[in-house]
Amino acid sequence: MRKIFAAVALLAAAGCSVSAGADDGRQTVVVGYQSKTINTVTAGTLLRDLGYLEKRLGDKYRVEWQDYDTGAPITAKMVAGKIDIGSMGDYPLLINASRTQGVDGARTELVSVTGYNLRGGLNAVVVPPSSGVETLADLKGKKVSASSGSAGHGTLVQALEQAGLDPATDVEVVNQQPPVGASALQSGNVQGYAQFVAWPGLLVFQDQARLVYDGSALGVPTFHGVVVRQAYAKEHPDVLQAFLQAQIDATNYLHEHPVEAAEAVAKATGLPPEVVYLYNGRDGIASFDVTVKPQLLSALQHDEKYLKIIGTDFTDVDVTKFANDSYIRKAYGASYDADTASTANPAKITGTDEACGTAVSDPAKAGELWLAGEDRLHPAATPTCLLRQIAAAVSAGKTVRAAYVPDAATGTHWFADKSVWVRDPSAGDDERFTPFTTHDGAQAYVKEHPKAEIVGYDEALKAAEGGASR
Repeated sequence: MRKIFAAVALLAAAGCSVSAGADDGRQTVVVGYQSKTINTVTAGTLLRDLGYLEKRLGDKYRVEWQDYDTGAPITAKMVAGKIDIGSMGDYPLLINASRTQGVDGARTELVSVTGYNLRGGLNAVVVPPSSGVETLADLKGKKVSASSGSAGHGTLVQALEQAGLDPATDVEVVNQQPPVGASALQSGNVQGYAQFVAWPGLLVFQDQARLVYDGSALGVPTFHGVVVRQAYAKEHPDVLQAFLQAQIDATNYLHEHPVEAAEAVAKATGLPPEVVYLYNGRDGIASFDVTVKPQLLSALQHDEKYLKIIGTDFTDVDVTKFANDSYIRKAYGASYDADTASTANPAKITGTDEACGTAVSDPAKAGELWLAGEDRLHPAATPTCLLRQIAAAVSAGKTVRAAYVPDAATGTHWFADKSVWVRDPSAGDDERFTPFTTHDGAQAYVKEHPKAEIVGYDEALKAAEGGASR
């Protein structure tokens, strides 16, 4: 094995990928990405669509984009010297470091972040819509699809532990790629599906699944980041700087043009734009920020324990050596430290609520309504105000593409018509209805508020419409 790695090291030390050197005389930069893992779009799908990297590199280089469903094949090709720069989630990042850190020529470094959620909301567990499963504990004795070593798998293991279940014996984890697992869930071959962005949201939006566990309930940060082969970065610092500057450009574009970005990613991936926007839009589940925050590095150290439980032949990683923010610090400029310290989502919902006539200013309550035929979303100050907007739009004969509301406990943005709603008569007129991503979360609220009750979406909508004029 050491001899194999030594050969790989010699190749990597040459500072170029296997495919470097195109027929036209330009050197090839090979970038591995996951088009449907839309928390990485600023280092993959959107970046490619915008052409920012090619513009930054100029005529000396050509870019070869390689698309995969998970981070595992990207890591395998980086070990073999066939991918220079890649993007993947936190658990795959740790595996990437574990596979490469033992050999200098194959070593990789974490050089930037694409997007994150400080509570873990990028991962989730879903079940069939008609399933009797309401909590993770109900999955005992059942089969759950997950991609081994993925962030979704890690979330499942941690969540099962918190629910008092043994991840190794109380459920059967079936190792499947996301599309395969989605098919297995629909056919009934598995009873649960634990995956990363954007698969849970996609299945729920398509009425093929129901959310049973919101990863934000863990309270453990999750993120995706960019890794580079260390030897390549040293040999071609100009390429890495161009990549990181282009990533910053793409991040700024996403913040400034969230609808256009969602539409572009949807066109490139085949995902519905409404699903892309759920994660990547204003105050979406993901905060897009290239800085390497200490909370995220602490989360990596926390996650190591669970990779060992998963059994991915994982060896300890020195996260402090794996993470190297010197490159992104240089590309970012003087505000790097200040922006690293900030955890506010740069893409915030703002404006005036058309139904309640109030300013939209609180991210914990703000939502949005997306109507067919419109290229801008309507901001809502509270979930109740959003229900009024939806009711008014429907009454006017308009079609709702999607409506987004934040979970009252976790802050996770979710589809309004897929949320679990609670009516609390003790709350103010504009805050009478409260949404949750899961039935479990709604039940916890009702338990603490004796007058509150769970109501259906249609009932909440009708009641909110009746109170529109107050």
